[in-house]
Amino acid sequence: MLDFMEHVQLAFYDASHWNLDNSYGTLNATARALLDFQTPRGLRLQISSLAAPNFATSYTLGNVGVVDGSVSYLYSSLPLERKLKSSELDLHNVIRGYRQLRELRRPDEDWWWEIWHNGKRVDRRDTLLYGRIFLPQSRLEALYVRRLTPTRQLRVNAVSDSNLNNGGTILTLLQNDHGKYSTEYMYSTDSALIGLRGLYNFGPDPRNAPTAPTTSQQVAEHMHGRFSAGAELYYGLLNKSGGISTGLRFATLPNHHGFPYTMTLTLNPLMGNLSSTYAVKAGPNLALCTRFDFNFYSYESDLQLGCELWRRRSNTDVEWALKKLRPDWKRPTVAPDDDVSGILKARVDQHWRVGVLWEGRIKDLLFTLGASLDLKKREQIFRAVGIELQYSS
Repeated sequence: MLDFMEHVQLAFYDASHWNLDNSYGTLNATARALLDFQTPRGLRLQISSLAAPNFATSYTLGNVGVVDGSVSYLYSSLPLERKLKSSELDLHNVIRGYRQLRELRRPDEDWWWEIWHNGKRVDRRDTLLYGRIFLPQSRLEALYVRRLTPTRQLRVNAVSDSNLNNGGTILTLLQNDHGKYSTEYMYSTDSALIGLRGLYNFGPDPRNAPTAPTTSQQVAEHMHGRFSAGAELYYGLLNKSGGISTGLRFATLPNHHGFPYTMTLTLNPLMGNLSSTYAVKAGPNLALCTRFDFNFYSYESDLQLGCELWRRRSNTDVEWALKKLRPDWKRPTVAPDDDVSGILKARVDQHWRVGVLWEGRIKDLLFTLGASLDLKKREQIFRAVGIELQYSS
């Protein structure tokens, strides 16, 4: 489950019209959400508040080994209107699960952002500032995000920790999103790493305005999925080493009448790693995912299976499936979160390592209860058990 500050950052991206899914870094976001979820350890409490539309605070306390915690603050120049109270927010917005790609949005024109007063431009670029300190380790994390233009964004992450080389590191990302394609330029002070990655979407270009409404509608009706291809290249100037990867993704769009699904294939030719994933949303309550990894240098392979099951107060699986197969079939609609009481996640790999997670809401509290198990170690099956509680006002 996303913590409060992560949710606030997503609200900033939505308010500033930035599409996180149109990036090579999120090519495998669906598989990671269904297979790579973290199980909590021990007990952790988080109390947060959106004190004003532009300012948020969060306090965390845990007992993993020793008592530890963190204090974080966030400022957004753009007022955030999304519901962030734990008793009101939609669970679909804070629980990582199957990600349905949206239609590509035409980027704003530069002049749309201009604000004039008495013959002078008075508009300012949207900015987000975030800081978090961990106690008693005195580890400091910071984030700076600034929208430079409607298609460009600057993101700077910094970490200060005495256990790291040179006492910390800074990662800078210059991101460009033109709808049809996106690019990212990266620099990290760790090993003086520089990198470049990009993603290209096949199909209609959202930047081209339709010449006739009828033609545009006909094209949209035939575009039920999106095929994307991307690549990443990076090199460390200090350690004289680099890497390269490439990937493909096909995902159905909201106008697809069948079951939504996502397929990806990624390749790292230098390391010899090949990874393929397939995820399908088999119903409004159920999503399934598989991932197969293979190394063609060592011939080693790995297989993972995962699922998520939403628990609802009424069973609508059959109704939803019929609606997908027969779009003209109607049923009463409800709000996205009206009948949701929680979600169960589970994964297992070929070594019989199992992860189980139960997330939901009780009154005004969000909870995450999880455990990781190793079924081959009969004397110590449970590897970790924990619970996290969140409250925000």
